[in-house]
Amino acid sequence: MREAFSMTGDFQLVVEHPLIEEILGQWRDQIGAQWSGYRGHVYRMFNCCLALRACSAEETAKLAVAAAFHDLGLWSDRTVDYLPPSSARASAWLQSRQLDDWTGEICLIIDNHHKLRACSDDRWPLVEIFRRADLVDFSLHIIRFGIDRGVLRQLRRQFPNAGFHVFLAKTAAGWFLRHPLSPPPFLRW
Repeated sequence: MREAFSMTGDFQLVVEHPLIEEILGQWRDQIGAQWSGYRGHVYRMFNCCLALRACSAEETAKLAVAAAFHDLGLWSDRTVDYLPPSSARASAWLQSRQLDDWTGEICLIIDNHHKLRACSDDRWPLVEIFRRADLVDFSLHIIRFGIDRGVLRQLRRQFPNAGFHVFLAKTAAGWFLRHPLSPPPFLRW
């Protein structure tokens, strides 16, 4: 796999990863107008994962796959309850690549990335790293978990939001208008 990099201090920003490009490219038409915004979100949080943990090549590949698929159910199945279809799409893709042994961990990553409390299973450290990275991007970098502000500024410049957070806010608002007393199905305690 060949990755494209950009240096930011001691951190090497990944500006293109072949697994992310392959997976997102397959869904570009279905994601439609939100493709650029989702792609930016995927790369911002993928890079946050790498800023939070020194990862092996295999861990980096797992994070790339999880990042590409983690919210995909919003478009693939057109549902706010998007974690199950996102995991199912990731699982099918992994099986098609004979990477079945990654399925359990990547599905845990996807299923727990909106968990409100920390994921503390030492067998699966990438689950918590991914949860934190998604929260960094979701919070618009208000929550940083120690990631350098310069790295986050570079991420914003390299991967513009392109309306992604507005899309998320509208999607969540639609849920709350129909279910005012119920938390969205993607939240985990």
